[in-house]
Amino acid sequence: MALINLNPAHDKAKVEFSLSLPEKMAVNSGVKYNCGSCMFEISFLGKEYRVSYPEGKVEALDSGDVPLENKICILHYLTHASGAGVEGRHISFSEMPSGFIYVTPFTNRCIRPLVSIFGRNPQKLIEAGEKLGGMREKLGDYSVTVTVFPKIPITFVLWEGDDEFSPSGSVVFDASAPEHLETEDYALLPGLAIFTMKRLAGL
Repeated sequence: MALINLNPAHDKAKVEFSLSLPEKMAVNSGVKYNCGSCMFEISFLGKEYRVSYPEGKVEALDSGDVPLENKICILHYLTHASGAGVEGRHISFSEMPSGFIYVTPFTNRCIRPLVSIFGRNPQKLIEAGEKLGGMREKLGDYSVTVTVFPKIPITFVLWEGDDEFSPSGSVVFDASAPEHLETEDYALLPGLAIFTMKRLAGL
């Protein structure tokens, strides 16, 4: 991630955000908007943020630094979330629009870290996910769904290894996911959640 210049993407995200109607964004995203202060209040991966309108300045309520990729994801979600609700049906990354284009970065940023970090510590995945308000699922041997944004639940799945096979993993999304973010965002977003869970798990 450090080798990628995210500044152009951040600048573009702020422009798109500034051109959108705040009241509509609030309704579509399920996020609170204060008309008096012109501020959105949004939860993301266990932390609370403020986003100023129309500037698109993202600040953590705990006054900590906000990584640029987090700012971009927050702005993209506010700008692009639609009125569609969660469907309760899973789809894979490859089922996303043009998902095949981003399979390699998705694998490198999400699947490989998931397995390398939690493959031998699957219970830690569940515990860390629950610290983010997640719910244990029945997919694979271990799985947990974390609501990353109000309308974006992401499910992390692990299969235990044995004498013949190494641990493996998957990340699946609600079928409504393409209604709220571009496919490219989903090549990044689960990885941010995985590394947050790594920190929470003390790994």
